[in-house]
Amino acid sequence: MGLLIMIVGLALFVGAHALTTQRELRARVIASTGEGGYKIAYSLVSAVGLALIVWGFARYRATGWIDVWYPPVAMKHIAAALMLPAVILVVASYIRGRIYTTLKHPMLAGVKLWAVAHLLANGDLGSIILFGSFLGWAVFDRISLKHRADAGAPPIPVGGPTNDLIAIAVGVVAYLALAFAFHPVVIGVPVFGA
Repeated sequence: MGLLIMIVGLALFVGAHALTTQRELRARVIASTGEGGYKIAYSLVSAVGLALIVWGFARYRATGWIDVWYPPVAMKHIAAALMLPAVILVVASYIRGRIYTTLKHPMLAGVKLWAVAHLLANGDLGSIILFGSFLGWAVFDRISLKHRADAGAPPIPVGGPTNDLIAIAVGVVAYLALAFAFHPVVIGVPVFGA
């Protein structure tokens, strides 16, 4: 049951985000609902989807775990190492500098790296569906950006190398917070020392 709830959540969350890649359809939805209505509906669908993903995955982990393969312990170390640049890339999409201008879409690069890291470290069916879905969405979104006329990102000013240093510093702090506080407390899986 938890797996089904998670899949419904993924369909809502990824579906809402995939709608943004379909610019003509998105424009028709905005024309019929208004910009405010579209943003409210988009936010609500995304929030409900995310809540169902979290709830469904937690239920799946508690009651219906299905192993597909057994990753070697080394994969967990590789995943932990990959997560540092993944977090930095996500931060660099908001504190824009040379990282942003070089990658153009560091948020998507960070999501792809996050998903690959978790696919390497987790061999159960729920994790494969969850992280595989996010990886698929990020690849799809990046490909769709190549065919869009707009930038596909909020208009945040781009700075220079100082912004990169700030993004790296904030990314390291966020990585440590995720590894030592969020992951073991919220997810229930310690990143280090397990």
